[in-house]
Amino acid sequence: MSIELVLFDLDGTLLPLDQDVFVKAYFSALAKNMAEHGYDPDKLIKAVWSGTLDMIRNNGEGTNEEVFWEGEKEIFGDGIIEDKPLFAEFYEKDFDKVKDVCGYNENARAAVERIKAMGLRVALATNPVFPAVATEHRMAWAGFTPADFELYTTYENSRYCKPNPLYYGEICGKLSVEPSRCLMVGNDVSDDMSAEELGMKVFLLTDCLINKGDADISRYPRGSFAELIEYIEALMTLR
Repeated sequence: MSIELVLFDLDGTLLPLDQDVFVKAYFSALAKNMAEHGYDPDKLIKAVWSGTLDMIRNNGEGTNEEVFWEGEKEIFGDGIIEDKPLFAEFYEKDFDKVKDVCGYNENARAAVERIKAMGLRVALATNPVFPAVATEHRMAWAGFTPADFELYTTYENSRYCKPNPLYYGEICGKLSVEPSRCLMVGNDVSDDMSAEELGMKVFLLTDCLINKGDADISRYPRGSFAELIEYIEALMTLR
């Protein structure tokens, strides 16, 4: 059976970056901004990490947004909920500064356009630990707009995170597609290749490979964007 929907990861896949460098720059910018509003930088960074882990552990009890802010409220009290507009303002005005530590790969845009020209559907399956505004900025850094994808996952519209296979199941439900008709493309062996557990096909993009567990990647179709297109063309002949 061939495929109908291609899901793309964003960070390290469509948007080239070193994850550690990106996280450091992001937290530095956020902490500096929120210090002006009375937040201790070290405490804030630890709290955001804690909230991120809460979202990754989310088993559907609420949206990732709800889970995140519930955790922040336990640390800072109800006042942080009143300050949510300040965090939103950071993403609107200052988050773009983090773009400087990211790269750009014109082959990413070309690959998505080629795949859509084949008649396939495309979704952005970025781990939904960011609000939509931050995801839209990161999309723009990679050369994309929301209109380029049928769906892009954010902490507002998701109840699970990678590597939980239910994250991929939620996407399939929203887009009315069987997992076996999907291909997940990503650079993180743990997070992105977990889609295989749900029955999706997978392709490991190796440009910015993350393999923290030193897993044997020889079992996965893998390579560059050019090799991805070759792989998809081969799948299409199975129709």
